[in-house]
Amino acid sequence: MAMQPEMIRKIDSILERVKDPESDLPVAQLGLVQRVRYNEEKKKMYIFTNLNEHVPKCSTCRFIAAGVVARITKDLEAAFKLEFPDLSVEFV
Repeated sequence: MAMQPEMIRKIDSILERVKDPESDLPVAQLGLVQRVRYNEEKKKMYIFTNLNEHVPKCSTCRFIAAGVVARITKDLEAAFKLEFPDLSVEFV
């Protein structure tokens, strides 16, 4: 089943609102979310990201990047739950 235009608009808005804490650029501009799927039967939103692909090899940098990834994930989850309170969110 295809997503309704209103749902697509809300998702696009979330991806523009949630920002990378280091660069202050929107997640949409950075391409950190590859796609979003909705399962109406399960009342679940699946968010496919490539956040971990951007983690550097340096162990100190990796530790810092893990904090940034956790922050972006937390912010995305909060924004999705705010816009879609009846749905659960799962990161894939």
